[in-house]
Amino acid sequence: MIFSFAKRMLTEVDSRLLWKFAYNFGLKGAVSVERYKSRLKRDIHFPPFLFISVINSCNLRCQGCWVDVAAKQSIIEAETLNRTIKDAKKHGNSYFGILGGEPFMHPDLLDVFDAHKDCYFQVFTNGQLITPEVAKRLNRAGNVTPLISIEGNRAVSDARRGRSDVLAKTLAGVENCRKEGIIIGVASSICQTNIDDLVNENWLKTLIDMGVHYAWFHTYRPVGPNPNFDLALTPDQVLKVRRFGVQMRAKLPIAIVDPYWDHNGQALCPMATGVSHHIGPWGDVEPCPIIQFATENIHDDKRGVYELLTQSAFLKDFREESAKVTRGCIVLEKPALIKELVIKHAARDTTARQTAMREIEAMTPRNSQSNPGNEIPEEHWAYRFAKRRWFFGFNAYS
Repeated sequence: MIFSFAKRMLTEVDSRLLWKFAYNFGLKGAVSVERYKSRLKRDIHFPPFLFISVINSCNLRCQGCWVDVAAKQSIIEAETLNRTIKDAKKHGNSYFGILGGEPFMHPDLLDVFDAHKDCYFQVFTNGQLITPEVAKRLNRAGNVTPLISIEGNRAVSDARRGRSDVLAKTLAGVENCRKEGIIIGVASSICQTNIDDLVNENWLKTLIDMGVHYAWFHTYRPVGPNPNFDLALTPDQVLKVRRFGVQMRAKLPIAIVDPYWDHNGQALCPMATGVSHHIGPWGDVEPCPIIQFATENIHDDKRGVYELLTQSAFLKDFREESAKVTRGCIVLEKPALIKELVIKHAARDTTARQTAMREIEAMTPRNSQSNPGNEIPEEHWAYRFAKRRWFFGFNAYS
């Protein structure tokens, strides 16, 4: 499998882009995690991976979206983005996840990529705005991989994304990237309406035929102002998704991402382990994208992002208290604890709708990816090694 995957990467990806990926994301990303581990010994928590929602607006209206996509547009200006990225780079960071809304609606996003050739950016996108011209810009920058969301077949995609002809427009973006030799990812939120279509070998083979190099499966989380609880998976179905990923890693020449389990198959939360936090489109520093409360904001000119995150009692409490009660998702399993921590730190609601607390209060505890006693360890040596070395619990659950 490794040789087949390596052959795909060498023959399908522009060699300059492949080198950027290997160096900026691979080597420098590993160094970033090592620096993070070194900081932990001094009880300093600054995540090696930062996720930034650069805009709230979106051209789609997806089921279960927690972002205020229809509210007045807010973007993180290029100057602020550049300052935040530069500050993080000083402390070894090289990887940044770019979210929205729809990130490609940001008017200066491509210029930001150009300004940081020594970084690597993963853009969470619906792909519809990746025109041939945008794809050429991404190739020229060389340091970007689009993670394009596909939620199922044509009917499911239209229903899940709230627009018509969604799949065809998204696949056009995938094809534009393929023509430019870009490393392409596809993300899918697995729920009741698409689990049979997407959690199967034929779907992965279809992705390979389309020129996709990695797939990211995450399970649907009923959160936000209009959660659809009927779409949520059962615990057995979550195990099915996990088992499928583990088995396919050793079988097909496509990388499969699942950052919610360690090498032994134990659940983990990237927020609780401290490897990632989120900056919202209004600049608020949040524990993760679906916990929309904050006490810090990157527009505070007196402190850079490093100081904001390392000095945040709110984030520290969230990491520690979450890890004490579950290895899974605190939002799904322990919504009452979120309310308690928000009140304790007088955190503000970071949504435009200003109903985040009511949404938390309306939630009832439910299962997440944590399923003690039913762990499914990694089978492939490469994934096992990588997770054990660079993406595990970091003593959060000790």
